[in-house]
Amino acid sequence: MKYKVVRRKNPQTPQAQGKYYANAVNAGKFTVKDFANEIAGRSSLTRGDIENVLNNFLDELPTFLKLGLSVKLGEFGTVRLSLASKGANTAAEFKSDFIKGVKVIFTPSVDLKEGLKDITFEEAK
Repeated sequence: MKYKVVRRKNPQTPQAQGKYYANAVNAGKFTVKDFANEIAGRSSLTRGDIENVLNNFLDELPTFLKLGLSVKLGEFGTVRLSLASKGANTAAEFKSDFIKGVKVIFTPSVDLKEGLKDITFEEAK
């Protein structure tokens, strides 16, 4: 994986110089169609069949998340929703309009993390 070195300042100490950190370089996009092509090459299913399944999965995922379910995606990981809200002094004072937004949280599985252990890094020029 390629990375660039970037300087970041700490917002709590804006007068400080900042430190240098690794920043992942995006190597491009990999689409549902790309996934379907890759999987079709190792399967008896056609690219169209696979693309159809993946698109239907993506269409249905929000339905289950909105029900408050965590969606376990096999050895890939789990997707769930989290809320961002303003605080109230008491539970009785809290109103649903204090909720400012929804975040999608992905938690990778142990297997996925294990599969990334042998990653190597190269500085982008």
